[in-house]
Amino acid sequence: MDIQNSVAVVTGANRGLGRHFAAELVKRGAKVYAGARNPSSIDLPDVVPLQIDITDPESVAAAAATASDATLLINNVGIDTHTELLDGDLDDIRQELETHLFGTLRATRAFVPVIEANGGGGVLNVLSVLSWVHIPQSEAYSVGKAASWAMTNSVRTRLAPKGIRVTALHAGYLDTDMAAHIDGPKNDPAVVAALALDGVQEGAYEVLADEISKNVRAGLSADLTALYPQLTAPQA
Repeated sequence: MDIQNSVAVVTGANRGLGRHFAAELVKRGAKVYAGARNPSSIDLPDVVPLQIDITDPESVAAAAATASDATLLINNVGIDTHTELLDGDLDDIRQELETHLFGTLRATRAFVPVIEANGGGGVLNVLSVLSWVHIPQSEAYSVGKAASWAMTNSVRTRLAPKGIRVTALHAGYLDTDMAAHIDGPKNDPAVVAALALDGVQEGAYEVLADEISKNVRAGLSADLTALYPQLTAPQA
């Protein structure tokens, strides 16, 4: 799609990757609704602050009514409660699913009729390499992102005939507040935002923003022990 002449809604645009998305879209000439639960936290110039809480149906409906000229939705909101599945708090696991699956789906359902009425456009869902490979420190996060990946694939086939291209972004850790506790290589969120928008511009179904995402994606057809070498340990 034509980014320069698009009207974009970015959720979670007050910080992290979402802020970089909003800034890059402005740089490319798009009109940008910068969404946040607290719109006064938006500090970017040349954007339209938009109140949206994707876990609140009324907030999402109001945002879709306000941004009635939207042609591109970027589902960027994410959380990581660092909850393990076997002994973690079930409410935290539900919160991950409410954000990554139900919240993202809620925003998509609200904005699809808007985008369709405006002649079509795109949806970009920010996923993760952890949609595909799962680690103990972020088990609930991985479940949420895996569910969002499945949802993305499902709605993609439904929306293609409506002239709405759905793109999934996968990346490893980003150098943002969410990954501040991680020691190790991190991607520059400004670079990832630019790569993702290049993919949207080109009509890509998936954007693999780094080598780890490319390698894991390629390894999904291999034996599980390739992704989980701990499974090769001797059985007790």
